[in-house]
Amino acid sequence: MEMSPRDVVERAKACGIEWMAITDHNSLANCPAYEAAARAGGINFTWGVEVQTSEEIHLLVYFDECEQAKAFGGELHGSLLPIDNDPEFFGDQVIIDENGNILGMEQRALINSSVWDLQSAVEIARSYGGYCVPAHVDAEVNSLFGQLGFLPPEPRFDLFGITASLKLDGFLALHPELDGKSFLRCSDAHYLADLGSGISRVFAQSPRADELAKAALGIENRKILV
Repeated sequence: MEMSPRDVVERAKACGIEWMAITDHNSLANCPAYEAAARAGGINFTWGVEVQTSEEIHLLVYFDECEQAKAFGGELHGSLLPIDNDPEFFGDQVIIDENGNILGMEQRALINSSVWDLQSAVEIARSYGGYCVPAHVDAEVNSLFGQLGFLPPEPRFDLFGITASLKLDGFLALHPELDGKSFLRCSDAHYLADLGSGISRVFAQSPRADELAKAALGIENRKILV
């Protein structure tokens, strides 16, 4: 298992990363394992998930409270299409502990979309205390612009995820509607070597999602540099 919790944490430490989240596709089941490994390794950790909405938009949701995150994860699971995973085609969907031991298999196909549209997904996530960030908005697929072609007036966002290699000035020239917004550069790593390819410097009082939200708004000298 290339992306085992311990290997991910060691790689993050080697990259100088002090605060990380994992945002598996439509599942928070492995957050406890990575949180335990991060704590053991001295790295701050935030629970997260990448929700795929019915428009096939990827939405990052971060949580400060793990119980709320777990409750949201249960509702999200119930919103997925009732289609089982095909392990021969998509691979096994393992649930592991911090040592990489397999605890079980997720049977529902996580690669599919939730039945929630973007507005519903955001409303439900926020009702559980989640902080919502549209993922990789510069990507051609599975992004706000890739799927909708425009920035919708609702739901409103203060922070937008971007890919690791994006030249932000050029992107903003194409999308002046994002002027004044904050951005979060993420590695979106699916392989260990990709981890750390995109990082952001967050100036906050503590490594919490609510502080990330304040940093996005530039409250009291908090800020995000990408």
